[in-house]
Amino acid sequence: MFECGFKSQYIGGQREKFVRLDELESTLSTTAGMKRCKFNLEGLPLPFTGRSKKNPSKSFRYGVKKGSDGLITFGRSLRTGVTRAVFPEDLKVSDKRIFDPQDKSLLLWNRLFVISCIFAVSIDPFFFYLPVFNHKSYCLGMDTKLAVTTTTLRTVIDMFYLFRMALQFRTAFIAPSSRVFGRGELVIDPHQIAMRYLQRYFVVDFLSILPLPQIVVWKFLQRSKGSDVLETKQILLCTVCSQFIPRFVRLIPLTSELKKTAGAFAESAWAGAAYYLLWFMLSGQVTGAIWYLLAVERNDTCWREACTRSRRCKIDYLYCGNKHMAGYDDWQAIRDQVLVTHCSVADMTSRFKYGIYTQAISSGIVESRNFFSKFCYCLWWGMQNLSTLGQGLQTSTYPLEVLFSIGIGIAGLILFALLIGNIQTYLQSITIRLEEMRIKRRDSEQWMHHRLLPQELREKVRRYNQYKWLETRGVDEESIVQSLPKDLRRDIKRHLCLNLVRRVRIT
Repeated sequence: MFECGFKSQYIGGQREKFVRLDELESTLSTTAGMKRCKFNLEGLPLPFTGRSKKNPSKSFRYGVKKGSDGLITFGRSLRTGVTRAVFPEDLKVSDKRIFDPQDKSLLLWNRLFVISCIFAVSIDPFFFYLPVFNHKSYCLGMDTKLAVTTTTLRTVIDMFYLFRMALQFRTAFIAPSSRVFGRGELVIDPHQIAMRYLQRYFVVDFLSILPLPQIVVWKFLQRSKGSDVLETKQILLCTVCSQFIPRFVRLIPLTSELKKTAGAFAESAWAGAAYYLLWFMLSGQVTGAIWYLLAVERNDTCWREACTRSRRCKIDYLYCGNKHMAGYDDWQAIRDQVLVTHCSVADMTSRFKYGIYTQAISSGIVESRNFFSKFCYCLWWGMQNLSTLGQGLQTSTYPLEVLFSIGIGIAGLILFALLIGNIQTYLQSITIRLEEMRIKRRDSEQWMHHRLLPQELREKVRRYNQYKWLETRGVDEESIVQSLPKDLRRDIKRHLCLNLVRRVRIT
């Protein structure tokens, strides 16, 4: 009499079962039940249906013909590479170790992977703090302790992301052709899953975890030659900046998967605001780190120009670890006069202008080995100029400096439009109900005053509005309940009203 169709779906990481009852004729339900058995029984006699029996030889020939047609169709499907698809409820009993993309545990792992990617992007600018000046010896060197710490942290985080890449080869995906109603069918064929990942995001993930900065730093630490400082500094700038693109792009599939499964990365308004604030601080950190490295580059350029003009200096003398070179003692006797005269920040008459890097050099952070103070100062500088769109920057005529200032203005404008706007939206969603209630009370007071209601009725209206606010907190319960299916409405009413009904005495 009734056909019961069960279908379970993952909603918010948890499995929910839905039951659909369709009243059909008994003959139709019998035929549909046989079709669901995945056997073609059209040529076989149906018992208890009142049909006349067919010739057994004809039925046999018809069955053989249908069976051979089915084998031919199956062979064609194998040749054309049709994927194997199942429903989510069948994935648990499958012998293949394939994960459901909307499983609750996988949802937690995706959140951890997003956090690890953000942390990885925040670690990369630490490579820009490795060059440091030694103004006592007037040479440029590398902070070896920070180099070891940074390379270790990046390697550990990239190793953790390798687990994410391995997990992608065992995570099912929804067949695009089955997205007609509801959840759709899952493709659990490992070959199809691997080919889909290799064609879409594998290249980006592979480029993002290449240990290029680690190789550059480890190569320098093994040699420890002063002549390699300049080369290492330039290679680090190119490799880290080039890997910023894939390390940002790999966040796109992760965040899209979270939005499809949970709706958003953060469930609460405060967590959402903190998430976007973290991105703003990360942008300030990257900007400050690039500013520090460009300040070191600008000061190093001034030293090299002064060294070339003196004609008694070699460029290698300016890098730490070259004291054993011939002629270094003669350079040591005149280096204070040459470098201070040509590259002093306090000298306003100097032909060399530092522009926006004057603050970094005059504050002494380019020669400080205290990483925490250096990091906080550069973070403050980056956030300050991003929030003001670079309005306080006084640049020189150096082209790279001007382009960097333009980039700060554009980046600040984009961040203000996207991140700060989302933070404001999340924070306003906390008090939106209070604002709606305040407007309703104001409209109610104006209406009562316009209609000249007596004070007694006004007090009753105010008490009712207060009672409704305390009970519902501004939520329209009727519209929410009416949008639910009938069985859920029945369960909700039973939960809310059963205890009240039980208190009624039966007379």
